[in-house]
Amino acid sequence: MKDHSFASLTFEGRRIIVLGDVMLDRFVYGNVARISPEAPIPVLLIDKESAMPGGAANVARNVAALGGEAILIGVIGDDRAGDSLQAMLDFEKNLAGDFVRVPTAQTTEKIRFIAAQQQLLRADSEQPQTADWQPLAERFFHHLPGAHAIVLSDYAKGVLSPELLKPVIAAARDAGIPIVLDPKNLDCSRYNGVTVLTPNRGEAAAMSGIAIEGDEDAAAAAKILLDMMPETQSVLITRGADGMTLARRDGSIAHSPALAREVFDVSGAGDTVTASLALSLATGLSLDDAVLIANTAGGLVVGKHNTAVVSHDELLKALLLAGQPDFTAKVVGLEECASIVAGWRKRGVRIGFTNGCFDLIHPGHVSLLTEAKGVCDRLVVGLNTDSSIKRLKGPTRPVQDEVARAIVLGSLSAVDMIVLFDENTPIELICAIRPDVLVKGQDYTVDQVVGAAEVTAYGGRVHLATIQPGQSTSRTIARIAEKVS
Repeated sequence: MKDHSFASLTFEGRRIIVLGDVMLDRFVYGNVARISPEAPIPVLLIDKESAMPGGAANVARNVAALGGEAILIGVIGDDRAGDSLQAMLDFEKNLAGDFVRVPTAQTTEKIRFIAAQQQLLRADSEQPQTADWQPLAERFFHHLPGAHAIVLSDYAKGVLSPELLKPVIAAARDAGIPIVLDPKNLDCSRYNGVTVLTPNRGEAAAMSGIAIEGDEDAAAAAKILLDMMPETQSVLITRGADGMTLARRDGSIAHSPALAREVFDVSGAGDTVTASLALSLATGLSLDDAVLIANTAGGLVVGKHNTAVVSHDELLKALLLAGQPDFTAKVVGLEECASIVAGWRKRGVRIGFTNGCFDLIHPGHVSLLTEAKGVCDRLVVGLNTDSSIKRLKGPTRPVQDEVARAIVLGSLSAVDMIVLFDENTPIELICAIRPDVLVKGQDYTVDQVVGAAEVTAYGGRVHLATIQPGQSTSRTIARIAEKVS
């Protein structure tokens, strides 16, 4: 796929069946200030708790967040964790859960205890799922006619038994529907016939018997796995900081470097890779393009905390900026921006915010941004998308597209972070970031500045920057038109 075609990439209307082990992920946050007198362990003073769908349910969440439609099939128990999981999924857009509820089963639950963004302990509550495979197969066959791709998410909890896998894989193959399988079982022969198997480094090493240190080891391990699954088309080994290795049935091998800028948490990263890979194949993209998209999505999600998802907008912007200079790393989505700002704020950093179209950047823009940076420690810039500028300024604007404008903005030392927004005003950004200083030009009065009331209400302030006379994008465009004519 050529870079320019990413602008039209969409997963809308692509329906993915996600079948596998669903679970509930809980996170318990707190502070550690002392060691227990009872044992040499830290004492966690709990501040808050949160929960979210995990396992196959997190794959389905990623499918929905990326703009696709997810049908989630799995087993839950008649217990509190099952009730919580069902309730959470009921509120998810473009995601439908079709569960087999077994009174004697226990819904898998993982509890992570976290202090200072570090996991202290993970406690799992689970038992092997012994549910009859036939009700799961019936649900799968019911949804299969409307599906564009299948994800089989195996967390080795018992749902994806050989008895279930065989008819499911056969039916999807007969229908010509791509199958992506994220494995945990060491006997990979049970996965024979899938389109892409996606083990991580440790799983591939355990299944193949080869310790994977470098590219050659990964290629050798992938070849062994393909030999063990003669009807499987390809193996994609995810290798963390070492990237990905794709091996095809025809013997070709491709290694892709890791695309993560910064790693905060790898929880659920494989789910994001699996979801984006399946969606890409569902749209008819080549396997090479699908791997590129999956690698990009995986690089985004490890920059977030806990079991997270990647949105379609985040993915699209990352793909459009791929291969651009390093300063495009300043361009982030709103969720990532809020997370980074929260970290800055914990260190006592003053956050500044300004916004604009910044089309054909001129000395007036530079002056405003420099002055804005002078009244804060970190400056976040809200940048209008192309579509929002067209709504505000007409069909002939912007002159430069949002990628070009972001690149130029990112090259300025005064700018620390850039967030694109598609709304007519940046009020959503302002409320999410809660800047200490809101900056606009002196051509506004304080009562005209969007977000001024909200910022001053929580103790922030508005700064009106000096305007450079005679400097504007409209004047620049007019002067160019005069010279051309």
